[in-house]
Amino acid sequence: MGLMAWNNQLSVNIKEIDGQHIKLVELLNSFHDAMKQGKGKKVMGKTFSDLLDYTVYHFGTEESYMKKYQYPAFATHKKEHETLTKQATELSERFSRGEPVIGKESMTFLKNWLQDHILGTDKELL
Repeated sequence: MGLMAWNNQLSVNIKEIDGQHIKLVELLNSFHDAMKQGKGKKVMGKTFSDLLDYTVYHFGTEESYMKKYQYPAFATHKKEHETLTKQATELSERFSRGEPVIGKESMTFLKNWLQDHILGTDKELL
């Protein structure tokens, strides 16, 4: 079983964004599985990089929707995106340097952030 399961409670009822959220959950679970299986640094680095890259892509999609529909809390939501991107990039850089940063705490942080972000600020897009 993966770290996080997609369910209808996570849906924001925007097909494109829901599809991207599903992909993020899949990438998070792939990263978690690679960690649990003790995959090497190369595999872990690639999986983490894929997750980070797709997250940045997804944030761009969300932000385009927010601009298009003049979402009133755009600045706050964008700041959340920037904060997570910075934190994830720092983790990735530390991982690349060989620092032991990928573990249960990192996985829990990523899972909780994604879940809380979808159920909190992303749900406000409705």
